[in-house]
Amino acid sequence: MAVKDLSIDFLGVHFDNPFCLASSPVGNCYEMCRKAYQAGWGGVYFKSVAPASFVINEVSPRFDTLKKEGTDFVGFKNMEQTSERPFEDSMADMARLKKEFPNKVLIASIMGPTEADWTELARRATATGADMLELNFSCPQMTTHAMGSDVGTNPELCEKYVAAAKRGTNLPIVAKMTPNITDMVPSAEAALRGGAAGISAINTVKSIANLDLQNLVGMPMIDGKSSVSGYSGKAVKPIALRFVNELYKRIPGVQISGIGGIETWEDAAEFILLGARNLQVCTAIMEYGYRIIDDLTSGLAYYMKERGVDHLEDLVGLASENMLPAEELDRSYKVYPAFDMDKCVGCGRCYVSCYDGAHQALAWDEEKRRPVLDRERCVGCHLCALVCPAHAISKGDVVIKPGFAGDPAAKKVC
Repeated sequence: MAVKDLSIDFLGVHFDNPFCLASSPVGNCYEMCRKAYQAGWGGVYFKSVAPASFVINEVSPRFDTLKKEGTDFVGFKNMEQTSERPFEDSMADMARLKKEFPNKVLIASIMGPTEADWTELARRATATGADMLELNFSCPQMTTHAMGSDVGTNPELCEKYVAAAKRGTNLPIVAKMTPNITDMVPSAEAALRGGAAGISAINTVKSIANLDLQNLVGMPMIDGKSSVSGYSGKAVKPIALRFVNELYKRIPGVQISGIGGIETWEDAAEFILLGARNLQVCTAIMEYGYRIIDDLTSGLAYYMKERGVDHLEDLVGLASENMLPAEELDRSYKVYPAFDMDKCVGCGRCYVSCYDGAHQALAWDEEKRRPVLDRERCVGCHLCALVCPAHAISKGDVVIKPGFAGDPAAKKVC
């Protein structure tokens, strides 16, 4: 395969590839970040540091997972705050990393409760030799309302704190936004007005993943109690993609670092196609280790080859133009399901789901153990195809609805 160019510029900083450690437990110290650099990651967002006077005291245990059937987990609940390591140790680690890996990108993530703290944190982080700063406006489990996701929901604070950080640095600033908000754009625009060069989205989603039904408490349990905290992993990817798409479409020229459920190269491609040009990974590393970088880069390179694209830059935002407001979608036609009876295993899942959860458009042939489509009742929702374990149901013929005009053959369906 011809070599594909996975390098890309983000906020004026050149990355060998777009994949970075997210500011999180996966990039907490020198040893971890060194190993990630050596494995081939394009950059590191060092775990967020707070002022030295802000004492972090974590709970134990601090993680929980949401499982489904045979999966290890689809969602991950994290109660951890900013780095609990001594402030000066984090500063020393970042300086050492930049000295030993001068050609690798290092982003210092900071978070403070006052303007003076933001300015001083920016000054100290800049002195480490970091390439840019990320301002954490989004951690949902801080023990103070002066820091974290409560800031990200307040445009005035976003603008004020970015401006404060700008007074302590000449580095590009990326503002990390919270998804715990109906519309992220006003806060993101405020951060850009304050001097941010780009936006990171999303951080974790406030959650209660599970309850202990015997002790009547959320998980993880800390001395018989629990708390709302951040949810990440594959399950939040749809939320993250929605916010990335909205930022890209509504803020002209914005540069975005995409975060939230990136586990495979396909996930990465989705973020890039919707407008992200930099990617951050956390939960997948916690589950599989830094080695996933090989799958991420090779898979993305093969996708570029398949698309006839030589430079990653050429993929950014290509799918965004195909995301429309609901009222603009073509509602003039219907697509019937097509059944491959050679693949059908006769389980009846399609029939049960259609009858109990859709439009009762499938009858069941008890003798042959096969579904029978009632075209008069079918609305073309394709729930049957989504639940079929044998992948025996696909898109069938296209028909124009009564009262509409058009060529069925011209409609794009997959």
